[in-house]
Amino acid sequence: MLFKYQGFDSNGVKVKSKIEATTLHEAKAKLKAKSILYTSLEEENFNFSKFSLKRKKTLNLSALAILSRDLSIYLDSGISLISAVELLKQRYKNDKTLSAFFESISTYLDEGKTFYVALDSQNVVNLPEFYKQSIKISENGGLLESVLLELSIFLKEQDRVRKQAGSALAYPLFILFISLFMVGFMLSFIVPKITDIFTQIDQELPTSTQIVISLGDFFSNNYAYVLAGIFGFIFSFIFLMKKSKKFKYAFDKFVLKLPFFSTMIEQAELSRFSYMNSILIKSGVPIVQAINLSANILKNEVIKRVFVEASNSVVEGKKLSVLLANNKIYKIDESFIHSIAIGEDTSKLSEILNNLASLYNESNKDKTDIFLSLLEPIFMLFVGVTIGFIVISMLLPIFSMNLG
Repeated sequence: MLFKYQGFDSNGVKVKSKIEATTLHEAKAKLKAKSILYTSLEEENFNFSKFSLKRKKTLNLSALAILSRDLSIYLDSGISLISAVELLKQRYKNDKTLSAFFESISTYLDEGKTFYVALDSQNVVNLPEFYKQSIKISENGGLLESVLLELSIFLKEQDRVRKQAGSALAYPLFILFISLFMVGFMLSFIVPKITDIFTQIDQELPTSTQIVISLGDFFSNNYAYVLAGIFGFIFSFIFLMKKSKKFKYAFDKFVLKLPFFSTMIEQAELSRFSYMNSILIKSGVPIVQAINLSANILKNEVIKRVFVEASNSVVEGKKLSVLLANNKIYKIDESFIHSIAIGEDTSKLSEILNNLASLYNESNKDKTDIFLSLLEPIFMLFVGVTIGFIVISMLLPIFSMNLG
């Protein structure tokens, strides 16, 4: 639990912050160890408006990357870990979450705990398991600053890819939304008004006109249900993807069967796995644990299961390349398996994985750029064809009347 305190530090400077402890007595002991003379100390009161503050928060990738980079720079310049954490705490004193996070870390470090134990014990921020394990191994091997820098690069790249995809998809999705709105508006309000003209015509309407009129009648009478159905479908899909492992696995398996998209997804996952695994192996993490931790950061459940099951068999002394080649779940890219085999035979698996990550990342970036560049004209074509079909269908009977 968190305790709020006010007082003075060893230099007589007035301080006001929070400290993490299980009891009030422990909080007092920790403040005494930090040479803080407190004037007030009380448990942070619970209220519903601050309910979210009582649970661990998740830092976005960009923030975690920046913190890792800054900490790496401080350590590389010769500053002790405790001093580096104190500097970061001062930098982020206006951020309640990060201030509490570094305060908690600082407290555990003052008690003589390792950096990994401090990260694992604090209850302010939820950190990825692979991140903490990398810290644990690198701290024992004296490679903390270099691994923090590698983690920073990896997290920054993941954040860049996510933001790039989001920004690139924003405009095409906006066009799709507007086009669907326009089509729905025409079918619900414009077409029914025009059909009143055709009721006075004693002639058979073209098939396309009849289809548009039927769709217009349906949308005008049921547009509320249609909208509710669309939002209900989207909500149900998101809910099932988050809560149902079977549904997510089935969807991921379906996506991997789609032409072009399957290659993009596979390369993105292999790139993510390769880079993370390279960092972990370089940090001294055992290959079995490295594979397992790297697999847990993958988003596609099918590919994740391939590597998780492979890590379970690597314990028995089998080669990763052989296990990937013989797996019955999903056929992994053969060039990836061949590269893994070379790395295992030459004992340079970390370097080869790092190169694979770069190659797959570049290849996938090119495919993503092509896909996104085609997405906008495809949506524009969809809008033009759909609206053109509606307009022509409505004009055909009028042309027939004039010709008659």
